[in-house]
Amino acid sequence: MSHVNSKVFVLDTNIFIHFPEAIESFRNSEIAIPLVVLEELDKLKTYSDQRGKNAREAIRYLNRAIRGGDVRKGVKLDNGSVLRVIFGGINHPPADLPLDTNDNRIILQAASLLSSGKMVFFVSKDINARVKATVLGLKAVDYEKQKVNAATLYEGIREIEVGSDAFTELVQQIPGPSKEILLPNQYVYFKERGGERTFLARYEGSSQQLVPCALSEERCFGIMPRNERQRAALDLLLNPSIPCVTLVGRAGTGKTLLAIAAALHLILDEKKYERVLISRPIVPLGKDIGYLPGEKSAKLATWMEPIYDNLEFLLSLGKRSTIKNMDQLFKERLFEVEAITYIRGRSLPSQFIIIDEAQNLTPHEIKTIVSRVGYNSKIVLTGDPDQIDNMYLDANSNGLTYLVESFKGNALFGHITLFKTERSELAELAARLL
Repeated sequence: MSHVNSKVFVLDTNIFIHFPEAIESFRNSEIAIPLVVLEELDKLKTYSDQRGKNAREAIRYLNRAIRGGDVRKGVKLDNGSVLRVIFGGINHPPADLPLDTNDNRIILQAASLLSSGKMVFFVSKDINARVKATVLGLKAVDYEKQKVNAATLYEGIREIEVGSDAFTELVQQIPGPSKEILLPNQYVYFKERGGERTFLARYEGSSQQLVPCALSEERCFGIMPRNERQRAALDLLLNPSIPCVTLVGRAGTGKTLLAIAAALHLILDEKKYERVLISRPIVPLGKDIGYLPGEKSAKLATWMEPIYDNLEFLLSLGKRSTIKNMDQLFKERLFEVEAITYIRGRSLPSQFIIIDEAQNLTPHEIKTIVSRVGYNSKIVLTGDPDQIDNMYLDANSNGLTYLVESFKGNALFGHITLFKTERSELAELAARLL
């Protein structure tokens, strides 16, 4: 079979774990998959975590794409590309790059294509693998699809300074049409030039008007917002007509605490939802919760400790007569914690869902989770893109920032980037300098 062009893209295993349908991203190209990659996918498919799920999806997708064709010569894909599997060709490997690791075998198989005279691109999420591939003469690249520029990430709020007379006139006209170019559910924080007056409003896309943001003196389950961005975040969290909210910020900015406080208020006080479902990725050990001892609740307790700390703090502030402690919340099934792994197979109606540390999820995993949200449910995703534990993700490629940039401007979505650390002066210093 004739090749499409003079470029060959060799895909590493982690590309399929990141996005099982990755071959669709390379149109009118030649795609080469080392046989070692298929072997690694075969081993990963037995895992019960998200990697195992993605490996199984990738294998099924490749099987459909091949459709019984001869992958040694190349199979034409619907997107105009040619897919083939490469193997062998490593007759004289460099002494400094032994064949005892799959990573090295994959890189060397990619390098074996250089003799064909074509421009060979090695595509991997593994930075070190890309460096080694470059040493061998390959053009090593990251998987750029589903990446955003974290430096210019949508913040969900604009700050505008106006003169005293203009400020008075502005406040008198709100609610009213906005003269600024804004996105639905974007906030505007007006500040009086040379004065102390401020005003916070949300742009309502359906009416094309600025709507005043309340909550200036109100407590939500015992807490009050400490700055204008926290006020905007709480306004989003308490609005049932906005079913998807993302909060991005460094440690101590109040992301998780605000989300849990809003959830408890809407469930216990407003009766808007049936229960709170909260989860966070289990990343550090690289395995699912089955590798920890004990029952599921005991396994989750280790990972959910920050959630329990926030919950216990809020309940101590509430002085509620109906809910005495955390045990009662769990016993009455008003509050549930779950591993990300087990959310993907569920339908989640009438629930307030919080996904904490969402920066450790891939765009594909975020899609899987958000697509589980059922009727009359709300989902809140929080995280800090600068603190990522997933070795194949960064601030530009994680699912949280990808969701923010993909959903901005939609009436069903709202976002706030939080900057100021309110935990303590020491926490602020650590977040800023360390």
